[in-house]
Amino acid sequence: MLRAFVIATFVLAAHFASAAENPVVEMQTSKGRVVIELWAEQAPVTVENFLRYVDGELYDGLIFHRVIPGFMVQGGGFDQDMVEISTFDAIKNEAKPTLKNDRGTLAMARTGVVDSATSQFFINLVNNDYLNQRGTSPRDFGYAVFAEVIEGMEVIDEIATVPTVTRRGHQDVPMEPVVIESIRRIESQAD
Repeated sequence: MLRAFVIATFVLAAHFASAAENPVVEMQTSKGRVVIELWAEQAPVTVENFLRYVDGELYDGLIFHRVIPGFMVQGGGFDQDMVEISTFDAIKNEAKPTLKNDRGTLAMARTGVVDSATSQFFINLVNNDYLNQRGTSPRDFGYAVFAEVIEGMEVIDEIATVPTVTRRGHQDVPMEPVVIESIRRIESQAD
């Protein structure tokens, strides 16, 4: 009995130590605060890429430019005038069948080209199973999940309710901009 308790305690401690090593960022939006844990071990290239934008403060002042209730909210690519930002080079798509586009997860937006993700990300409002990797063709490759909301999902749900319009050739753009005021690393949830 004691041995089982010691093993269980060790397994739990290892899990929390591993989770504690993941970078955590705080996103301040015009609708409220969201805390996100990045999955550095499962998606190292994607997390490193995202943190380049975070550390360079390149997300500051951008908007959620695509909001579709019952699907997702997307940001990280346009300013309030719907001008697309300059980005770093596209990255390798790290989609895996084990990394699911479930409610509250963040994934990289991309074009029809598998390895085309740059700065844009989306937050899943529901389990979007059809966005998961199902094969190697561009259609089936999926969208790379790299993080999850650990606090503030109610803020994301509120963003999903804003009225949208077509603006500068883009559909589903919030009528009033929903601004990403900043995204910064934080040491832990306790900070």
